[in-house]
Amino acid sequence: METAMVLPSLLLLLAVALGMIAAAGTQLACADAARVGARALARGEDPEHARELAHSVAPDHAEVELTDDGATARVTVRVTLEVGSVLSLPVELTETAAVPMEPGPGESLSHPSGAER
Repeated sequence: METAMVLPSLLLLLAVALGMIAAAGTQLACADAARVGARALARGEDPEHARELAHSVAPDHAEVELTDDGATARVTVRVTLEVGSVLSLPVELTETAAVPMEPGPGESLSHPSGAER
């Protein structure tokens, strides 16, 4: 009788743990996608190409937002993950990566202290 009462609780705990593992994996994929897109944008690649690169690494149905303020390339990846099969709970996952813009041809590299290299 005790097993019949404990078993549903254990199954619920297992389902929650599996949902958390899926969310963690998706969060890592969002971080990787944001980093890949930000690096491409910082290298001076076409924004659409940087978006395509980020989408190629991002989870399915992810939104990729690119911003470039001249000094920093920033990419944000958002996805809504449905956790659970019987009780579906939407979880919004967001990850942002920011990378300093690389100098173009003919531009000098400057050190953070202000001295040129």
